[in-house]
Amino acid sequence: MKGLKQFVLAAVTTTASMVGFVGSANAADPILIGEINHYKRMAAFAEPYKNGIELGLEQINAAGGVIGRPLEFIYRDDQGKPGEAIKIAEELVSREGVAMITGTILSNVGLAISSFAAEKKVVYLASEPLADALVWEAGNDYTFRLRTSTYMQAAMLAEEAAKTDAVTYATIAPNYAYGKDAVAAFKKALLALRPDVEFVTEQWPALFKIDAGAEAQAIERAKPDAIYNVTFGGDLAKFVREGTTRGLFDGRAVYGLLTGEPEYLEPLADEAPEGWTVTGYPWYDLNDDANKAFVDAYLARYDTHPKIGSLVGFMTAQSIAAALEKAGSTETEALRQAFVGLEVSTPVGDIVYREQDHQSTMGAFVGTTALRDGGGVMVDWTYKAGADYLPSDEEVARLRPVSK
Repeated sequence: MKGLKQFVLAAVTTTASMVGFVGSANAADPILIGEINHYKRMAAFAEPYKNGIELGLEQINAAGGVIGRPLEFIYRDDQGKPGEAIKIAEELVSREGVAMITGTILSNVGLAISSFAAEKKVVYLASEPLADALVWEAGNDYTFRLRTSTYMQAAMLAEEAAKTDAVTYATIAPNYAYGKDAVAAFKKALLALRPDVEFVTEQWPALFKIDAGAEAQAIERAKPDAIYNVTFGGDLAKFVREGTTRGLFDGRAVYGLLTGEPEYLEPLADEAPEGWTVTGYPWYDLNDDANKAFVDAYLARYDTHPKIGSLVGFMTAQSIAAALEKAGSTETEALRQAFVGLEVSTPVGDIVYREQDHQSTMGAFVGTTALRDGGGVMVDWTYKAGADYLPSDEEVARLRPVSK
């Protein structure tokens, strides 16, 4: 029930306190947060994400804001380019006076901003980028990550794969930080559970430039028992189409990282694959209090259903508000320290930003793809807690620099 309280704060706040807040909010300057993302290049994900943030801000500010001030995000488009993202980050800090920075989807952009944050000593909440290096090899004191990492989601899928009799595997992933980490994590997790498994081919198409027919043929030639797919967006659609046409998925288990997310599954319509084991977001079947309250609030606000980006955006606003309240200040060091071990009540339950690596314990939904009413959905899903799929403190200590 703790998560449900996030959605009803405005309703339970007394009229007197609300009137008092309106007066103080008009008098107080808003706390500014710099949000950098690929709003044009990846609009299908970024726009629902922004909507989630705005819903969170409306609820936070209606309930009194944070430390007596309204919370406001400044949105900037980086065109999906690391160099542009760094330029924008510099402007947000030096000219706009933001308290901290958040955002990005692509991992290469997130890594660039993380490096900037460490150099300039600015707090950065990496809401979306999934590459493991962000909190491990390239981790630093000023970077924190909200979303369930590549390692965590890959380990969840590997757990399911280990239950089958498949021995030979093919992998296909975009050739950049996220894709490389996703394959490495799956291989490590699966081999730990099933040492007899063999990876017979790895395909590395350029991001958003996949030659899906050639990739499908190469995988077919290797004759794997199962396939681990990390493509997403337009690349996923092309791979599914070409693979289905060639019968690539017939009689084979397929594991899809992110494939069950509405952003990527819905565009496939009736071409959505059936029987894949995937991570995703089954908003349509969420019935517990906190999850359903978020879905209902989002539907009421935008007259459309949430996507995984919507959830992450909402949780981004929640996390930043919680850190500011804990810090009691917008001062950078106080805010940085507040994020360490920060606990936040969210639609998916309570999460913690771990002290040892600054990774949140947000989990993921794992289920099977199916067709329903002419479109793809996840069925037989479960929510897996993120804390159960992270390496030991000893391993994190080996992976992460002491201070950077």
